[in-house]
Amino acid sequence: MTEDKSRSDQSRRIVFTGASGGIGTMTRPLLARLYPGLVLSDRVEPKDLQPGETFVKADLTRPDEVAAAVKGAHSVIHLGGHSVEGGWDQILNANIIGCYNLFEEARKAGVKRVIFASSNHAVGFYPRRCKIGTDVTVRPDSRYGVSKAFGEALGALYADKHGLIVTCLRIGNVGPRPLDARRLSIWISPEDIVQLFRIGLEHPDIRYDILYGVSDNAASWWDNSRARQLGYRPAGKAEDHRAHAEAEQAKIGPDPVGDLFQGGTFTSAEFTNDVKRAGP
Repeated sequence: MTEDKSRSDQSRRIVFTGASGGIGTMTRPLLARLYPGLVLSDRVEPKDLQPGETFVKADLTRPDEVAAAVKGAHSVIHLGGHSVEGGWDQILNANIIGCYNLFEEARKAGVKRVIFASSNHAVGFYPRRCKIGTDVTVRPDSRYGVSKAFGEALGALYADKHGLIVTCLRIGNVGPRPLDARRLSIWISPEDIVQLFRIGLEHPDIRYDILYGVSDNAASWWDNSRARQLGYRPAGKAEDHRAHAEAEQAKIGPDPVGDLFQGGTFTSAEFTNDVKRAGP
């Protein structure tokens, strides 16, 4: 999976946007052991900056600040942006304009690889009864989901037109264990998502790929065979946490719309359609 050792991990400058967010906080300690000297970027400095880590403050809506963050980088793990549903202006600025700025400044800086944190919400209106691959038509469940579909398309453009090596991860839900019944299908452990980061950073056969960010879950709705072709061997299993997830689900109660679709409450929020006319 790894590239030639003459370009060792330590020689790379890896920029990690969204470093102060939830996924960033969970995965940074694991990444730091593999890639010393991470360059962290966010609007707010992480509270636990470690020796060897460098922080570069950057607002994704400001191209000059993004340029400063990616200067001299070999690779970027792009987790930055607004991480849940929001109003249009908020999503537009953080996740669409900000995503464009990241790819464009990365191109101009000569960055070789970008890992884009997409989301299951880019395909959230697929019914839970369906098992889908990465080649399906996007069916976003929210403005947030639309922004992730945009990021995937933008990544394809920069891969084909400019030669960036781009890996889009349709992330389910990252955490120590699944929090409810839906997450039994979409959960991914921090250790497993770091394994996917490594594939995106190192695998020689990637030009542009979409992979699902999901652990080895028996109830998974996603065909992640491409990730496995690239060497992904998830260790986490949501079934190990089923009792906890079901107990938490009992506290939530039913959602007549969200329970039908993979995107859950993102599909039911602001929903005005007939469920029979929603989804493919």
